[in-house]
This record gives sequence, C-alpha cells and structure tokens, in this order.
Amino acid sequence: MNNILEVQGIHTFISQFHILQGVDVIVPQGSITALLGRNGAGKTTTLKSILGLTPVRQGKVIFEGREVQGLPPYDVAALGIGFVPEHRAIFRDLSVEENLKIAERNKGEYLRKRDFIFDLFPDLKRFLAIPGTRLSGGQQQMLSIARALVADNRLLLIDEPSEGLAPVIIENMIAVIRELSKESTVVLVEQNFLVASKLAEYYVIIEEGSSVKNGRMDELVNDKGTIHKYLGAA
Repeated sequence: MNNILEVQGIHTFISQFHILQGVDVIVPQGSITALLGRNGAGKTTTLKSILGLTPVRQGKVIFEGREVQGLPPYDVAALGIGFVPEHRAIFRDLSVEENLKIAERNKGEYLRKRDFIFDLFPDLKRFLAIPGTRLSGGQQQMLSIARALVADNRLLLIDEPSEGLAPVIIENMIAVIRELSKESTVVLVEQNFLVASKLAEYYVIIEEGSSVKNGRMDELVNDKGTIHKYLGAA
C-alpha cells in the first residue's frame, strides 16, 4: 500500500518552547489514522506542522512523494490537504451556503461537490440559508467538516471531531467520517479513545512531543497496558 503522507522525525518550536521533539507518522493511502495521547502531548501541533501552520525546524513532511516542510501553509493546502480545526471553525455570521462557497479554491468546486456533501450532511441542505450562529453544536461541526470537502482534498486533517458533542451526534459523526474516508485519506486527533478505536485502522501515540508507539488499531484495543500507560484509559 502506498503512503500518502510520511512525517519523519519532525521538531517544532512555538516561541522558545520545543513542542515536537521527534514525531514520525506514516499514513497509508485510503486509511484513517488516529493520533493519540494525553492533553498537551503534541497531537494538534503535529497536524499544524504537517500543514505548515507551525513551521518544522527539523525533519521532513512528505505528501505524495514531495517534501512540503518549509512551504507556506496556503501552498501546502493547495496540494490537496484539508484541515478541520477544533472548536468548530466556521464563519458564524454567514449562512451555511456562504460558508461552503467561500471554501472553494477554484471556482465551481462547490457546485460539483454539493450533492456529495449533502448526501453526507442532509441537515446542511435543510439549513442552507441559516446563519452559523443558529446551528446546533453538532451541525456546526458537520459544517466545519463539509467546508474541507468543497476543495479537491486527498488528505483531511481533522482535529477533535467529537469534542463537546452528545453521544447520538458522535455516532453520526463516526458514520460520516467513515463514508468520507472512501474519497479522502483521513488523519484525526481524537481524545476519546472509544471514538478513535471505532474509526481508525492505524494509530500513532504521541507522548511529551515524541511519537512512542504506532501500529494497527485492532491490535491496540487489546493492549490494555499500552492504553493505560499512554492514554490513561482502563
């Protein structure tokens, strides 16, 4: 299986703080890979470093065979990487449709993708003219993900998709991410191990800024010692 993304020994600083101190991530094409670890371990910084939002000082980020570390974030994204940040990043005063239209990189992408998006998110079709402020938390999260689907992204980086959502909404979100992974490879940060274990085929555990373990999720779920040691879960 080809790897769409390879992160090789990256080091990232925020101000004078050495946040990532050797992170390796290999993402097979067409897979869902979860970045796991405790709060503050460096998972979100890893996503931002892949995209160039926090510049990599050392190491390599290779997307589809091309080194992209050092490129401006817009240029990295334009290669086909979508980012769904945590906290439901949408334009709250704009309507659902306006939020989707301004996510275009090239004119006409929204019209080409709208049927696919509304098949995944039927609620959004019903609320096209509604401003983001009037959507529920779950609907805002769906809109945030839908915005990343407008452009032709072959890799999606999704940060904490289940955060703050009710259990019934989380189940819907799991189904949606599984479906969209048929079109795009997914790397997600997910604090809820149960959610991550239902979604991901592969995992990377990050501890204090370094990747410490990786492998197949179906093997990790039976490794109670590793789960307890690094994730604090029983």
